[in-house]
Amino acid sequence: MKQLKRGSNHLSVCYVQLALRRAGENAGALDCIFGPQTEAAVKHFQTANGLTPDGIVGDRTWEALFPYLTGYTLVSIRRGDTFYALANRYGTTVRAIETANPTVDPDRLAIGSIVTVPLPFLVSSWEVPYSGFWNGIVLEGLRARYPRLAVESFGRSVQGQDLLRAAVGTGPITVGINASHHANEWITTPLVLRMLEAALDAEANDTSLAGFPMRALLMRARLVLTPMVNPDGVDLVAGWLEANDPAFQRAMGFAGSFPSIPFPSGWKANLNGVDLNLGYPAGWEIARAIKFAQGYTRPAPRDFVGTAPLTEPENRAMVLLTERERFDLTVSYHTQGAEIYWRFGERTPDGARAIADRFAAVSGYTVADPAEMSSYAGYKDWFIQTYLRPGYTIEAGRGQNPLPLTDLPTLYRENIGIFVNSLALAANA
Repeated sequence: MKQLKRGSNHLSVCYVQLALRRAGENAGALDCIFGPQTEAAVKHFQTANGLTPDGIVGDRTWEALFPYLTGYTLVSIRRGDTFYALANRYGTTVRAIETANPTVDPDRLAIGSIVTVPLPFLVSSWEVPYSGFWNGIVLEGLRARYPRLAVESFGRSVQGQDLLRAAVGTGPITVGINASHHANEWITTPLVLRMLEAALDAEANDTSLAGFPMRALLMRARLVLTPMVNPDGVDLVAGWLEANDPAFQRAMGFAGSFPSIPFPSGWKANLNGVDLNLGYPAGWEIARAIKFAQGYTRPAPRDFVGTAPLTEPENRAMVLLTERERFDLTVSYHTQGAEIYWRFGERTPDGARAIADRFAAVSGYTVADPAEMSSYAGYKDWFIQTYLRPGYTIEAGRGQNPLPLTDLPTLYRENIGIFVNSLALAANA
C-alpha cells in the first residue's frame, strides 16, 4: 500500500479514515483528505498500538489498521481464554466467533492456537467509495467471518486485477449474480456485497431474510456472486487511479474525443475503452451498427463495442465462469431506471416472465423491454441466447449515474427481495 501522510489526497485516505473510525479514533469526515484531524487520529492510534507516533501511514501502520478494514483479527490463545472472554475483549459475540471457527472446539482451546475473531461492525461499508482493492478487502473479510463462503479469482482485468467471485450454498440449483459491468455504476458493488453479508449472517444464525429461512434456502440453491466485473473502470471513476497514472492518462485520451461525456464520472467502459456490456456475442453486429451510427467507432468512455465480441479479458472471463457454473438463473445489476429486463428479442425462457413479475412485486420496479439501441450484446442477452434460461438485468435506483452512496439504504430495501427471491424461485422452478 502507498505511504500516506498529511496532505495526501487519495481514495486510500478514505479507507484509513474508515479504519480509524472503526478502531474508535476520531479522524473526522471520510473525505479522503489527510488533514490535521486525520493526522492526530493516526498518531493516537500508533501510540495505542506500540508504533512510533509519526502520523505517517506506512507499512507497519497499514498492518495495524488491516483488521479494521477486513473486520477480523487473528488471536493467539492464551491461558484462561474462552470464546466468551474473547467476545468481551473484542466487543463481538460468541456466535460470531463460533461461526468463524467451525473446526475449533471451544471447550478445548489449545494455548498458542490461532482463532479468527470478527470485529463488531459490518464489513461491507456504505461510507466509502469502492475500488478493486476495497472489493477484495470486503470479500476477504466475509470469507474469514463465514468460512462457508468460497472466494476465488476467475480471471484478470486489462490492468491485471483479479476478477473475484464468491460462492455459498450446497443446493443443486446455481444462481449467478453480477454487478459493475459499467464503471460509473459501481454502487451496485456495495449493494450486492451488503445483500451477500446479510444472507451469510442469516444462514449462520438460522434466521430468515426477506421472508425466507436462509439456511434451508442455501441447501436448495447455490449462489455465485461476481461483485465487480470491471474493477479497472471502477478505479478510474471512484478515484483510485491518480491523474499521473499511465492508465488514467490513456483513458483521458480516449475521453478527449467525446467532450460531451463528463470525465471520469461518465466513464462506463473498461480501460481499453470498450463497453463490457456490449461485448458479448448476442446480436453484437446489430449493436455495432447502432453504436457506430451514433459515433462510437473507437475506444470511448461508453458505447464502443470493440472490434469483435469477447475481445476483452473481462468478457471472456465471465463467459468461462458461466460455462463452468452452468447457471440456472442470472441477475445482472446496473443503474438506474427502476426497471427489470427479462428477455432477449423473442427469446423468452419458460417461467421467466413470472419470475420477473415477482421481482417487480417485491421491489416496486417495472418489468420492461430495453430501448432498441440497448437491446443487444449484453451479458443477459448472451446468457438467454446460449442457455434459454431465465436471465435478468436490474436497472436499480433512480437518478443520474454515478448514484451517491446515500442512495444505498433505499437500493437495499428495493433489491433485497430480488436477491433472495432469485434463489428461492430458481430452486422452485
